[in-house]
Amino acid sequence: MKEFTNIDDILDFAIAREQDAVDFYNRLAGNARNNDMKKTFEQFAQEEMGHKARLVKIKEEGVVSLPNEKVADLKVADYVVLESEREDMNYEQALVLAMKREKAAFKLYMALSDRVDKAEYKELFKQLAQEESRHKLRFELEYDEYVLREN
Repeated sequence: MKEFTNIDDILDFAIAREQDAVDFYNRLAGNARNNDMKKTFEQFAQEEMGHKARLVKIKEEGVVSLPNEKVADLKVADYVVLESEREDMNYEQALVLAMKREKAAFKLYMALSDRVDKAEYKELFKQLAQEESRHKLRFELEYDEYVLREN
């Protein structure tokens, strides 16, 4: 992981990763083969944009509190692999890639929480990790509903 010298470096890094996620979901939406799939990916792009906006606001104004809740983990992302994004991905492949990206975002935020000293920032990154975990769960449920049950 990149070396950070201060909280602004960490926030800049996290903001850039959220923008990557926005771009990723917008690309998936643009390549979607049906309206339901397109709407799902557009919704996730919006949520990631919200994460980015929250991080920008925190950078500018300081830490804000987020709600805390436990999120289930179906562990589906632990058992499926897709190497990289492709334009010709089918719905199953797109869901798998989305799960993996959300899992990576979760791990990133947990690692960032370990790298900061202030309790407020530790809590912020843990809560952002929780939100990414919630996203992964939504993709896992979608995968379970539309891929595993059809096979």
